[in-house]
Amino acid sequence: MTRHSPDLTPPGATPLDELRANVGVPFAQARAMPKSVYTSAEFLELEMRHIFAQDWLCAGRADALPNPGDYLTMDISGEPVIVLRDREGALRAMSNVCRHRMSTLLEGRGNVRSIVCPYHAWTYNLDGSLRGAPAMALNESFCKEQTGLPQVRCTEWLGWIMVTLNPGAAPPQEKLAEVEALVGKFHMENYVEAFREQFRWGTNWKVLAENFMESYHLPVCHAATIGGTVDLLKMTCPEGLPAFNYHYIIKNDALDLTLAHPTNTVLEGEERRTTWLISVYPSLLITLSPGYFWYLCLTPDGPGHVNVLFGGGLAPEFVADPKAAEHFARLKALLDDVNVEDKGCVERVYRGLCAGMSEPGPLSHLERPNFDFARYIAGMMPGQ
Repeated sequence: MTRHSPDLTPPGATPLDELRANVGVPFAQARAMPKSVYTSAEFLELEMRHIFAQDWLCAGRADALPNPGDYLTMDISGEPVIVLRDREGALRAMSNVCRHRMSTLLEGRGNVRSIVCPYHAWTYNLDGSLRGAPAMALNESFCKEQTGLPQVRCTEWLGWIMVTLNPGAAPPQEKLAEVEALVGKFHMENYVEAFREQFRWGTNWKVLAENFMESYHLPVCHAATIGGTVDLLKMTCPEGLPAFNYHYIIKNDALDLTLAHPTNTVLEGEERRTTWLISVYPSLLITLSPGYFWYLCLTPDGPGHVNVLFGGGLAPEFVADPKAAEHFARLKALLDDVNVEDKGCVERVYRGLCAGMSEPGPLSHLERPNFDFARYIAGMMPGQ
């Protein structure tokens, strides 16, 4: 029996020190991340500043905003943001804060002809330019043409809406080119979203991300739902890439929606039963099968809670099937049950890592993506 390496962090080490020591070993010696990186408010502040304010985040699927004026709102590292479809059909993102007395403008999702501040009725066009401001003619410093909403970088990538506050971030099409190389034949951009929901769970955002990144837990945690569709011996977990990690599973015939539809003529051989789990850093988690997809987008809400955007839908062949409504209903019922199981798992993990006698254990070879995720987080932090 091989004993694990002693703690290499000195007394008084910060959570970042502990994390860097944690990832500074070969994967064959890897252990779960230190407890402090999940429970420390100071470490979460570093994550918000150096990860969430710097990298690309997902606002959901582009087909969620099909019409001019369709919008959704999101929060990026404390910055309220509107994402909308403008009058020319382009996706845009901009500040969700009025340029007058700084009220937030829109909430949730919906459709608008213009953006009207609920405080003093300053009105903005869908491109963010200021259309009107009541009773401002006597203020000599006011210039309507210079008072538009600040724009935020926004692009569509394989059907996903990607947004960042960082003007220097490399485009997703460049950073994530390897994703398309891996799963381009699935044509993820053509899958049709059937539902989009939001909820809040009592765990750290990284616990939920790690839960998605490994399928080691599927046979046990999901024994009543999808656990029977997988074989631990048929899971492959390669080393991750700088912007994402992934693994894939060859599924059996237990669930038809997991497999390619009979009318799919693009996928061949084992591709027709391969499910990919792709974790785009920091917080877009995608399950992509030949028949359906589902995803989570995570936003931290303090160390002990996470806000989750949850959505999913079907491949085009299942959408075109005469039984499409039945397929959608079966998929949603299945994923609702899967979420109940996952919620129990990740909330138990957070309670456990807050316990005094708990300590991080060694990782299985099936948890390679978790180690790569820890290395990404450490690599985004200052002071390298």
